[in-house]
Amino acid sequence: MPVKVSVVVPVYNPGIYVEDCVASLLRQSLPPDEYEVIFVDDGSTDDTPARLDALAAADPRVNVVHQPNSGWSGKPRNVGIAAARGEYVMFVDHDDHLGDEALERMYAYGVANGADVVVGKMAGKGRGVPVELFRRDHPRATVENAPLIDSLTPHKMFRRAFLDDIGLRFPEGRRRLEDHVFVTEAYLRASNVSVLSDYVCYYHVRRDDASNAGFQRFDPGGYFKNLREALDVVERHTEPGPLRDRLFRRWLRVEMVERMRGRRFLALPADYRRELFDEIHQVVVERFGPGVAAGLQPTQRVVAAFIAADRFEDVEAFAGWEAGIALTAVPERVEWSDGTLRIGFTAEYTSGGEPMTFAADPSRTALDGPPKDLAAAIAWVGADTVARFGKAGADLLLRERSSGAQYFQPVEFTREEMPCGDDGPVRLVLHATAAADPATLTGDGLWDAFVRVKLGGWTKECRLGPAPRQDRPAPHAGVVGGHVVLPYWTAPHAHLALDVDRATHRLGLGALAPDDVTVSGDRLRAPLPLYVPGHGTEVSLRLTSSGGAQDAPATLSPEGSGAVLEAVLPVGDLRGGTWRTALGAPGPRFLTLPLALRAGADGVHVVRAPRPGAVRRFARKVRRSLGTALRRAAARVRAHRR
Repeated sequence: MPVKVSVVVPVYNPGIYVEDCVASLLRQSLPPDEYEVIFVDDGSTDDTPARLDALAAADPRVNVVHQPNSGWSGKPRNVGIAAARGEYVMFVDHDDHLGDEALERMYAYGVANGADVVVGKMAGKGRGVPVELFRRDHPRATVENAPLIDSLTPHKMFRRAFLDDIGLRFPEGRRRLEDHVFVTEAYLRASNVSVLSDYVCYYHVRRDDASNAGFQRFDPGGYFKNLREALDVVERHTEPGPLRDRLFRRWLRVEMVERMRGRRFLALPADYRRELFDEIHQVVVERFGPGVAAGLQPTQRVVAAFIAADRFEDVEAFAGWEAGIALTAVPERVEWSDGTLRIGFTAEYTSGGEPMTFAADPSRTALDGPPKDLAAAIAWVGADTVARFGKAGADLLLRERSSGAQYFQPVEFTREEMPCGDDGPVRLVLHATAAADPATLTGDGLWDAFVRVKLGGWTKECRLGPAPRQDRPAPHAGVVGGHVVLPYWTAPHAHLALDVDRATHRLGLGALAPDDVTVSGDRLRAPLPLYVPGHGTEVSLRLTSSGGAQDAPATLSPEGSGAVLEAVLPVGDLRGGTWRTALGAPGPRFLTLPLALRAGADGVHVVRAPRPGAVRRFARKVRRSLGTALRRAAARVRAHRR
């Protein structure tokens, strides 16, 4: 078969961090003869070369190229392109990994849309990734109709003939932002770019020792020299005007202004802050016209104006004010309805821990230059925030705790200007209701609810919660969308989270008593504290005894605030023993019920399930102790590595 995808992985002394990468590449759903993996070892000095050679000897999909150390990732990626045989080339870093279906989905999507570049949804584990770009699929994306410019890492799929036709390769040598130069030119010269957002293709992982290249402090002079090369690419392939300004705005916003804001800026050593500011100021006055900063959010415009005017002290003072601003999101109701979990909440910003207030009738003016001082800057931002309140928005995202995969949930919201006394300032409050659909979640795990708000010049995220204890909603678990979903409040912070397909003893089924269950002939009926949508959800009742196990057909239907389980019992097969019971939920999951059945000549009787014997209890205790010891040992190893 022709090779569809060549995966190129630059490698340099990854240690154990390459293992997740290797495992994810070898379990791809794309048939093994339709893709290849090319590891380019850039002069590793650990045991990686031998590890990769052994892997290549054992698996025909794997090829290894060894070369002297080049100092950065550009040359290894170029060597990988030269060695690639695939129709598309996918770049993966050695400490990241792919979703199991990433290559198959991205390739099919790229072919279906005639794409030169395919951008797969990313999830960040301890690392930031673009959010807005992956709100929905973009089969035909450009830098004009989609926020492509927000994603400049190389972790994408590129049509190899496209790279060869335009002669596109990575800048080589010890340098920064080589991926910005490469990806920007690819975006601007591609016939089509396709963005796949309904499946997490790429997991961008922060190592436990934070030794990823992107986390290392950089030399500002060299960094911004390399940044200018990305700006040169934009200038070569665009005309002066709104599009060029919008593209330049990405570097002004992300690489410059955001480095000068709030706690991020103040956490840097004072001398490094000044050095960073001086380099950024030089780029701003050299390369950016007034149209670049004009499209920024209000707070960003203030910082950009201070940078352009060479007012370092004002940048520091403004950062100190912004450092006290945070987002709070308070849940008001959490309940099941029409197969979704309806989550109501209010969200607003706080300053210094108190609700943020704004002048009720602000006098809004244009920002024609830098504000005269900090007070003027704060007043201008406040007035602009109130004026823009009609455009404020709220989102709810569900984020898988172990992987960082996240999905937007549909949200409806209203905006309220809440007066603080007569003729006083106002609070800007968003009232929202999200419809979280468990069917959109992939696999089992723990999912945390995050609220994301755009208001004025800020886009901030926070966990949803806590709610006051007396008002804290506590819905039943739900059997919905092929999942068993338990909404719960984390301890000790009481943030909303969802346990998907993992909860067993926390579902509240233990409250079921024998007297609650009725058996008439071969029909069993039991009320359960579970939410089910519609009627007649097919499940099963697992019956287990010392002689074996069997399943009885059953259904779950709504009843009151919960559900009723109805099962047809194999009465003739139950005589002569005690049968434990478990609810067979969708998928291969069984939820233990605290009941047992005993069948005699006078029918089937429901009794409390016998407690585990002493040996079984001892075995469980040993397993728990062993698990605790292993977790502590792993924590000590991680601490030692740090």
